[in-house]
Amino acid sequence: MYLRVFLSLLLFSCHRGVTSGSGILRNQAAARSAGLSSNTTLTMTMPESSNDECDRVMNRSAADRCAFVKSTPDCTMADGFINYLYTVFCLLPPNLTPLTITLCIIWLLFLFVILGLTASKFFCPNLSAISSTLHLSHNVAGVTFLALGNGAPDIFSAMAAFSHPHTAGLAVGALFGAGIFVTTVVAGNVALVKPFTVASRPFLRDVIFYMTAVFWTFLMLYRGTVTLGETLGYMSLYVVYVLTVIISTYIYNRQKYSVNTSVQSVTHIPEEFHSSDSSDDDIPCLTGGTIQQDYDSEYRPLLPYLESTSHILLSSLNPVDHRKWRRKSWRWRALKVVKTPLEVLLLLCIPVVDPDKEDKNWRRPLNCLHLITAPLVCVLAFESGAYGEYMIQGQFPLWLLVLLLGLFLSAIVFCTTTNDCPPKYHPLFALLGFMVSAVLISAAASEVVSLLHMLGVVLSLSNTVLGLTLLAWGNSIGDCFSDITIARQGYPRMAISACFGGIIFNMLLGVGLGCLLQMVKTQSDVQFESEGFLTWVLAGSLGLSLVLSFVIVPLCHFHLGRTYGIFLLVFYAIFLVIALLTEFGKIHTVST
Repeated sequence: MYLRVFLSLLLFSCHRGVTSGSGILRNQAAARSAGLSSNTTLTMTMPESSNDECDRVMNRSAADRCAFVKSTPDCTMADGFINYLYTVFCLLPPNLTPLTITLCIIWLLFLFVILGLTASKFFCPNLSAISSTLHLSHNVAGVTFLALGNGAPDIFSAMAAFSHPHTAGLAVGALFGAGIFVTTVVAGNVALVKPFTVASRPFLRDVIFYMTAVFWTFLMLYRGTVTLGETLGYMSLYVVYVLTVIISTYIYNRQKYSVNTSVQSVTHIPEEFHSSDSSDDDIPCLTGGTIQQDYDSEYRPLLPYLESTSHILLSSLNPVDHRKWRRKSWRWRALKVVKTPLEVLLLLCIPVVDPDKEDKNWRRPLNCLHLITAPLVCVLAFESGAYGEYMIQGQFPLWLLVLLLGLFLSAIVFCTTTNDCPPKYHPLFALLGFMVSAVLISAAASEVVSLLHMLGVVLSLSNTVLGLTLLAWGNSIGDCFSDITIARQGYPRMAISACFGGIIFNMLLGVGLGCLLQMVKTQSDVQFESEGFLTWVLAGSLGLSLVLSFVIVPLCHFHLGRTYGIFLLVFYAIFLVIALLTEFGKIHTVST
């Protein structure tokens, strides 16, 4: 499941950073900043990195902080629409800092809502449509397109964090923190809610691959530098994982077919046997639409009728299902009221193709409008607005050219199609929706990273502890609720499979793509800044939790009971206490 639900309040405060100009100048500033940070080789045995000079702003007096922020290159983040450090220390008075921090946390919650809503309602459905158009099997789609849809916020957050060496700790903390959270808190709650026997071979396969990924990441952090060859090899580990999933599923299906042919009298295999070793086939994102389609068919009129174009447009922009509204609780309704304005804006910008519907979710007036708004949003949001002011040959704005092309294409599509019949090229709208939602997720992830960096500076917290707490919780709490709900509905194996399968993809692709993009920008190897002993506490805790699960679960004959669930929750509580004590200096290494 990929629903990421957060209780949010809406706050928008916009101030462009002191860096301005065309996209070329902004990219050059980012490259200079990254290059400045990568000239010094860091040894990972250092107790704490000192390259992020912006951390020293809190040591200055309140009157000198604004001048320090303006004169320090590390305080100027090239990514993000808002320069949060400049806003806090230069635009707002010092006596309002507590209020500012509170408002920033509310804004952070809203950014998490944008990430989750865009991924669940637009990114993942379009990926499902693309996989259906390509006629991919469920297991291949599950470990590729569906994994990308479920892990989009984590992956884009990691890529945004790796864009600057001094925020790479956010990515490491978030990926490791989310790994511990999912494999202990989420898996523990699933075992508490619905004790069950886990599928043995898929469980061992996922744990082994995840332990390999964690160990490889640990080696990269220990060495402090990553080469291009190592990055490509690191990402190829996921290719090996995908091939292993495909081959193991093929072998299992052959064995199941042999059992069926040998026992001719058995005409129906129980569902529990079917899911005992093929948890990769349980892909709710790809199959859930069939149930909804059957449900909607009950309310379909017996006689067809023609809707007007204006009525189709207005109904398409209504995100509230009146039948669902009457069934849901008041908490769901309150959250829906908060999210509705954002959903309407996203519906205006992002097309969604649904292969499970008879009309493939073809909405002629809205889809024609998407040809105008979607490319325009991509230009304005890509690289945090870097190309919004770009001038072609210094005379013609890029956004105006995109707008004119969108108007031209929209007019052609509107004049050559009808309201009730989707065109043959309608699946291309899924590709367009995928691109727009990816750009918006990337922009929101960049804002999250910039905002967390500001909170770390103001609150004197390391990027790693912010990553393993706020960023990890924000990206994982939705999965926690959805997996527990799946377990309560009687599908604990599907929930536990989602716990381990998705985080492998997030770590390998999040770290791999982040390092690869940083290499392209700086034309050099990626170097990590040490966050001290806390990094090793985080890596060691994640490795220990996986090793214990790898040993304890087989000893329990792969039965996950309530005792095992309580053990996992206690493990996470102990880890969190140790991590916070390490952050505040209560636990530290003894220097020799």
